[in-house]
Amino acid sequence: MTHRLDNHRYIRMNGIGNEILILDLRASPVAITPAAAQAIARGKHTGFDQMMVLHPPRQPGTDAFMTIYNSDGSQASACGNGTRCVAWFLLRDCDRTTLLLETDAGLLACTRDGETEFTIDMGPPRLGWAEIPLRVAVADTSSVDLQIGAGIASGLPHPSVVNMGNPHAVFFVDDAAASDLASLGPLLEHHPMFPDRANISFAQVLARDHILLKVWERGAGPTRACGSAACAVGVAAVRAGLADRKMRVTLPGGDLLIEWRDSDSHVLMSGQVALEHEGLLEPALFMEKLPA
Repeated sequence: MTHRLDNHRYIRMNGIGNEILILDLRASPVAITPAAAQAIARGKHTGFDQMMVLHPPRQPGTDAFMTIYNSDGSQASACGNGTRCVAWFLLRDCDRTTLLLETDAGLLACTRDGETEFTIDMGPPRLGWAEIPLRVAVADTSSVDLQIGAGIASGLPHPSVVNMGNPHAVFFVDDAAASDLASLGPLLEHHPMFPDRANISFAQVLARDHILLKVWERGAGPTRACGSAACAVGVAAVRAGLADRKMRVTLPGGDLLIEWRDSDSHVLMSGQVALEHEGLLEPALFMEKLPA
């Protein structure tokens, strides 16, 4: 017997290279399981870094509730690039320029700036050690000694840790391009200091308004872009006195504009999206037995 998601329509997009799949289940009772998310991620045409699943809104005045899945079937609470893609999808056939989305991390206000450019209000960063969260209390989350509990990060600078819906650890380095993301990413993601794991960023400050960034995403691995990581890096750079509150963050997939607003501490992220294709989920995706 095949899965109830068989032949459900999907939308494949990318946000500056961050591969995004959208499933609109606002009119469907189907529930996504981790196994189903993994199966979809393995599809030839449906692979994704993050999958944005839309459900009916829970709060008055909102447009949809979003559940976000990584390619390993785990859930994320925020995905800035994916949220821009969802904004394009929901606004493409109407005259509206704004919408409000619900996530486990809170409400996200979206604004259409152009045909394929959107700004997401990602809300204020969470900077306390317990709300990131960290396993051990620290007085200053702008510089955390990861030697507490394990020695796997030997030789790296102390990271700044920020929660932008997901936990992020930001390492400021002299050469981001030379960072060994493949080796260090999975070790740091699972470092004992991070009970919920963490997204790992290697950031190089090129100017007070320009940062180069490489990211290892929790549950997805190396990706060409990560919107919440760009936001976290912007916050971390301002806290460290390395950047002004408005900056350009360059990732392998392209640029994002980040502003950490002084008036209310909200972080704004602006960037492009692109439609790749639309299709139907194939029944064969759900026939293969997942590995134990």
